[in-house]
Amino acid sequence: MSNFDSTKKRLADLLRDIVSGKIQLPDFQRGWVWKDEGIQSLLVSIARAFPIGAVMMLEAGGDTRFKVRPVEGLDTTQIKPEDTEQLILDGQQRLTSLTQVLMLKQPVDTRTSTGKSLKRYYYIDIELALTGEEHYETAVIGVDENRIIKENFGRDIKLDLSTPEKEYENFYFPCNQILNSDDWEEGLLAYDAAKFGQYAVFRRQVLNEFRNYTVPIIELSKENKKEAVCLVFEKVNTGGVALSVFELVTATYAADNANLRDEWYGNAKEKIEGIHQTLSKQALLKEVQPTEFLQALSLLHTWEKRQADLASGKTGKQVTGVSAKREAVLSLPLANYRQWKSKLTDGFRKAAKFLRKESFFSTRDLPYSTQLVPLAAVLALLGDDWLQPRIYDKLARWFWCGILGELYGGAVETRMALDIQELMDWVRGGDREPVTVRDANFQPARLETLRSRNSAAYKGISVLVQRQGAKDFFWKSTIRDLAETDWKENQLDIHHIFPKKWCESYDIPPARYDSILNKTPISSKANRTIGGKAPSEYLNQLQTHETVQLDDAGMDAILVTHCIDPTALRQDDFEGFISSRRQALLVKIETAMGKSIVMSNEVVPEDEADEEE
Repeated sequence: MSNFDSTKKRLADLLRDIVSGKIQLPDFQRGWVWKDEGIQSLLVSIARAFPIGAVMMLEAGGDTRFKVRPVEGLDTTQIKPEDTEQLILDGQQRLTSLTQVLMLKQPVDTRTSTGKSLKRYYYIDIELALTGEEHYETAVIGVDENRIIKENFGRDIKLDLSTPEKEYENFYFPCNQILNSDDWEEGLLAYDAAKFGQYAVFRRQVLNEFRNYTVPIIELSKENKKEAVCLVFEKVNTGGVALSVFELVTATYAADNANLRDEWYGNAKEKIEGIHQTLSKQALLKEVQPTEFLQALSLLHTWEKRQADLASGKTGKQVTGVSAKREAVLSLPLANYRQWKSKLTDGFRKAAKFLRKESFFSTRDLPYSTQLVPLAAVLALLGDDWLQPRIYDKLARWFWCGILGELYGGAVETRMALDIQELMDWVRGGDREPVTVRDANFQPARLETLRSRNSAAYKGISVLVQRQGAKDFFWKSTIRDLAETDWKENQLDIHHIFPKKWCESYDIPPARYDSILNKTPISSKANRTIGGKAPSEYLNQLQTHETVQLDDAGMDAILVTHCIDPTALRQDDFEGFISSRRQALLVKIETAMGKSIVMSNEVVPEDEADEEE
């Protein structure tokens, strides 16, 4: 059986089916947005028998159940969802425009070229149209809701079409009677029979083009799967804003009277707190996207199905594959969404707690939002067991391998699916490490090229220093303590250890002084004290400041928490400092990843390195 068919249909029949409700819109379709000049151009194209493009329809009643709605402008109380025989996937703007202009008696709600709202009736200047097709652009006009065109700043009436008699007098034909002009013709005969012969020519040359016009139709069979229909819609919807997976799932759930938008964003009127509002109470979860939440739900749903398949003795292709891919998310049953949403919300809250334990306090410092998806899913499955030291250590190792191995950038749906399976087996006592732990590798040369705070490894190494109890140069408190306060003087950022100004004065190139090796997280107060001074100078100023008051041993102890060699820093020995800090950071990286770093001679090419801040 073919999954689609192509045919042609008279425009008049197509619009009648729209008005009757046989043809409706899937609720996820964007609103009608065509402008006045676009509508006039569309009418001219049909009058001249020019093609206006194919329309794509979906046969109603299959696996793809969307909430439906009539095209804009129709009386929604007279059209029922069960009337639907076809859904418009592509061609909404054209068909809505033509329905409003040709089929409805009320003015068309449209916009000017600058986006200002206005109401329009459309007419054709009969005499001008009869002078030739080249004049159709001027002959087709739009008038305001009063059907009057004024000039001289609104003081003089240029054209009055406010009554049928005025239409006959000025010989302008109303476009909302193009497909059935019986009443207008009778009125014209009664008003001025002498004009009817000229009108008859207009009807034959212009109106009949509309009445006989056919539109190419591509109809998708109801046998098509939901994900296929959604993919086709996105491919053809090039003129509008792309729909997210969340919007498409929202549309399919709406067919079962479930309002996923309210469940996510909340509804103040109904006093519904959305999942997003719940998560946003945790600062680290404010930027979790609805599509990411659905991906995690898909992981949980398919993981559970896979476990059931394996337990029942199924093998090979009979076993459900774990997936967070688009098609899996689009296929997520509403019942399973409801089954997992509360547990997953709690899983995300646990993920925020995990992140804080690992010294992440700001979304700005999170290397990958994508890695939160499998993390939250696993924590939803583990419940409170994730706090057991043996399990927690494995979770942390997996997490840091993803960051420092830079494995969760780009398309990572396959990695998510493998990780949730293997991570669950591993934390429950299995010997096989998850794929992300196995794949992770950190090249020592990467330290030289990490210069952008947008890099996952750059962010990760900065937080890794904080994780081990680094203390601020000025406040002497751990960076963890400072990060949890709101005082601006305590605000942390990543700053140079050997200041930029000092480095440039000694001809040290940016490629060297801007790397993560010469950066560390410190407070803004400490950074202002450092300025552009030599380390030996700013260390003395810091130590003697009335707020700090530290001897050399006390300051050296703080420097060590940042993986800084105090001797090299006090001697302004840039090369010695870089060499010792490289080794100290590599030790921390090895510890976090739980694996030895392979020392190699491979150099990261400059065109693959991160750009300088």
